Amino acid sequence: MGKAMKALNIHNRLLKLLFVTTILFFFVHFSFAQVSITNTQTLHFGTICLTGSGGTVTVGSDGSRTSTGNLILLSLSPVAQPAIFEIMNCPGGSVSLTFNATTILTGSNGGELTLDLGPTEKGISGSVFTTISDCNFVTPVYMGGSLHIPDAAIAGTYTGSFDVTINME
Repeated sequence: MGKAMKALNIHNRLLKLLFVTTILFFFVHFSFAQVSITNTQTLHFGTICLTGSGGTVTVGSDGSRTSTGNLILLSLSPVAQPAIFEIMNCPGGSVSLTFNATTILTGSNGGELTLDLGPTEKGISGSVFTTISDCNFVTPVYMGGSLHIPDAAIAGTYTGSFDVTINME
């Protein structure tokens, strides 16, 4: 009976050790999973001059700027630029960004403009993409948009905000 008790004790110790190891594995595994998103550059449409009926200004995720209608795109500062978000996903994997399709900008002298958001260079809202599995690496995401300027737009600086959500897949 002494050998049987020793074997049972060793078996119980191994089970406890295995149980503790399993708990530590899950603790360590989940403690390393980190995901964050930081806005490092705002979306800007540059300086625009309305010369009659309205139009649309589009800034691409690559920073290109085009217009339709009776708008003159001036090369004065501040210049057009896409929004840039930096994603850190440690230890890497698939993520998606979601954002509202439209937001309203409010003018400094009154008035409102409609901004259609996106796409990013990764795709439209909800598109899934892979981040690099290096915890010291940041994946940049560039987002453009289209600004709709009506005929009766009031001159001024228009500002607004929008939410971007990152989802681990």
